[in-house]
Amino acid sequence: MTITSHRNQRPWSSGDAPDTIQKTRVEYSEDCYLCPGNTRVSGKQNDRYASIYVFDNDHPAFSHAAPEPISHGPGIYKSAKANGTTRVMCYSPNHELSLAELDEESFYLVFQTWAEQTESLLQREDVTQVLIFENKGEVIGVSNPHPHCQIYAADFEFKNLQLEREAMEQHALSTNRQLMTDVLESELEANTRIVSRTNRTMSFLPYFSRFPFEAFVCPKNSYNYLYEMANEDLKDFARVTRDILIRFDNLWRKPFPYMLVLHQAPKGYSGEYHSHIQIHPLMRQPTLQKYLAGVESGGGHFLNDVDPDGAAKQLRSLSSEHYLS
Repeated sequence: MTITSHRNQRPWSSGDAPDTIQKTRVEYSEDCYLCPGNTRVSGKQNDRYASIYVFDNDHPAFSHAAPEPISHGPGIYKSAKANGTTRVMCYSPNHELSLAELDEESFYLVFQTWAEQTESLLQREDVTQVLIFENKGEVIGVSNPHPHCQIYAADFEFKNLQLEREAMEQHALSTNRQLMTDVLESELEANTRIVSRTNRTMSFLPYFSRFPFEAFVCPKNSYNYLYEMANEDLKDFARVTRDILIRFDNLWRKPFPYMLVLHQAPKGYSGEYHSHIQIHPLMRQPTLQKYLAGVESGGGHFLNDVDPDGAAKQLRSLSSEHYLS
């Protein structure tokens, strides 16, 4: 990974990126397949929900009813049935009330539901790992602005989380220390990339940031799963996550697009994992998207157009009250 903030002045001829135009906000849309009482593409009708609403995805990526593979492929190739399930979780009945705009109590309820969903899904025989993520903004590819996340429960370990787990294990083997604990201590020692911190949780733009404004939210104590967290740790985890999402929106005073991913251990993991959240934004300036071009996609080497130390300083300077509140 290389910091290339000096290249931000190079010529750029494209137009505005998505999410730069403020639209009229509505609490309910009759055309939205996620609003309360509306009928989805499948013909199923949503409950007239008043808080969080979770339902099985009508077009799941993984399913117990998935077909058996026609063949196992020639040579080294292997195929397997895509067991598991995928769910959609609406944060609110309000069509355009983003996660960052939820009040503290409602935001904590999101984390409680994530914990409950994780615990419930890991009890299934066809589930090995639960991946909870939110894609926010048109630039990310989201077609429906209704505030929601997705829950993927598959019978395999997701590759990036597997690599992360293996790195944690290797670090523990070679140093007898926990990797994320050492990351937190290194960030505390530098004290330039921290956005906000409490006694229990810290948000920061890591030294190794790949994306402009990439952020981690990490509890001080390590837990394999959200549902194992002490109540105060879970509350604080939610509070600090809410804080940085508000600061993201306040940065350019518009909805800030990102990919938010909750990292948890695979089922039955006996080692010491460290659950945390990673937030990957794809904007480097208010109207400029960060594209993954040849060196990133082809070479696997990221060029970060924004210095994380300077980006963290910008975020720290912002209010923790949402600009629309």
